[in-house]
Amino acid sequence: MLTDPQKERYARHLMLDGVGELGQERLLTGRVLIIGAGGLGSPAALYLAAAGVGSIGIADSDIVDLSNLQRQILHATADIGVAKTASAVAKLAAINPDLTLTAHQFRIERDNIAELLAQYDFVLDCTDNFDAKFLINDACVSAGKPYSHGGILKYSGQTMTVLPGKSACYRCIFPAAPDETTSLACSRAGVLGVLPGIIGTIQATEAIKSLLGIGELLLDRLLTYDSLKMKFREVPLRRSPHCPACSSLQM
Repeated sequence: MLTDPQKERYARHLMLDGVGELGQERLLTGRVLIIGAGGLGSPAALYLAAAGVGSIGIADSDIVDLSNLQRQILHATADIGVAKTASAVAKLAAINPDLTLTAHQFRIERDNIAELLAQYDFVLDCTDNFDAKFLINDACVSAGKPYSHGGILKYSGQTMTVLPGKSACYRCIFPAAPDETTSLACSRAGVLGVLPGIIGTIQATEAIKSLLGIGELLLDRLLTYDSLKMKFREVPLRRSPHCPACSSLQM
């Protein structure tokens, strides 16, 4: 049962066919894990908090530095030197006191990710390196946990949603990580500051739709965005029978 202040806070949601009070209650009991409190994780976290997703976990091992502030809008100049998870939790708590916010101030590894995923309903991959992306994909597929992949580079971004056993996963498209030279080049390529805002908010939208059970998720489609041409493009995908992560799962 929503309180009167909650009815006022979420009034624009309550007007929507597909949300209403029951849907808002679902959001308030929903649990979303955001891995990466940087460019993608910042807008995603802000919108999930504002929407009333009741339990949000932020996993990141980094601290805020000056070069982050060009795009990582969860953090401010005063946060330089502060753990990103602590900075994120403080901002989200200020936006919405209804939430349970958990800072996971550690690096996601093979030996801790399964236990972490078990606490959440939906996962957002907001990381910036290939090793983490493959790790998240494999762990979510193994746990049967739906998740949203996001990636950005220079002026372009991409995103897709994975429903293990039902849709193509990240390894269906990219069976193995690129070599170290390619990975290093990507990390030094730069990124347009507003770009993660576009991709991160799409990821938040997918999480909200998944919790509500409404609309069509971004399954079996890779959505790409070119900010210079201001064009979106959908690349159709399908599960690979040879995928090292999900080929053994039944449809």
